[in-house]
Amino acid sequence: MRRPMTATLIVRAEVAAAADRPAFDRWYANEHLPDAVKAFGVRRAWRGWSRIDAAVHYACYEFDSLAAAEAAMASDAIKQLIQEFDRAWGDRVTRSRDVVEQAQGVGH
Repeated sequence: MRRPMTATLIVRAEVAAAADRPAFDRWYANEHLPDAVKAFGVRRAWRGWSRIDAAVHYACYEFDSLAAAEAAMASDAIKQLIQEFDRAWGDRVTRSRDVVEQAQGVGH
């Protein structure tokens, strides 16, 4: 029997000014990530900084299904999170979003 596959919302943010990165990191850790986890009801979430481009931050939100991820992308909750992000960071941080449906998993 085929196991249901998860889907992950990946948010890529580029914090152009190096001086903004510590404040962005604290804000994301203490406010935005916990708020998003609560709003989306995700299975798990994680975030980190690129080791190739120090300005790039990724946040990943794992959903139980593609349908759940798509519902979150169309929800009022994401609109509120986007609004809060824009209020906090304006045009100092650019970002993009993608939803990736798991096609295969190996290991634990």
